[in-house]
Amino acid sequence: MPRLFVAIDLPEKIRSELANLREELPGARWVAGDQLHLTLRFIGEVEARQQGDIDEALRHVHDEPFSLTLRQVGHFGRPGRVLWVGMDRPPTLLALQQKVEAALALTGTPPEERPFSPHITLARIIGTPAHLLSNYEEKHRGFASTTFPVTEFHLYSSTLTSTGAIHRREGSYQLTSS
Repeated sequence: MPRLFVAIDLPEKIRSELANLREELPGARWVAGDQLHLTLRFIGEVEARQQGDIDEALRHVHDEPFSLTLRQVGHFGRPGRVLWVGMDRPPTLLALQQKVEAALALTGTPPEERPFSPHITLARIIGTPAHLLSNYEEKHRGFASTTFPVTEFHLYSSTLTSTGAIHRREGSYQLTSS
């Protein structure tokens, strides 16, 4: 069964800027640059036939292109399991995520129970001492990326392996001005 998610890719320039945030941090397993993305909706495992329905539903999501700026480094969990970079939250990003959610509902995909928390996962962290994590976040508190345009989003499948997930683009959907 395919394991799916909907995401916005990051331009190469932004991936390079995020690569500058990598440094020696005990317990951090950094996400490969080509795997960095903004998840709009994790779907999970679906029957193969439902993947076609999801693709078709996402083709009917229409919205305007918009711009994003990444900023603020933080972590989820105690003392931390995911190191992330956040972003400005323009209404257009939130509207796109809601339209994706509505399209998925039409396919019978159960709704996401957690609130949308836009972020880019930089690293998975295990056993990192809390003071080192705090020092890292303090050091990068002022991080802000170059503003970049968002003109499309994608459907991905994800295969879990012992060395991490392998993502494969299954569909692309353009954002166009009316």
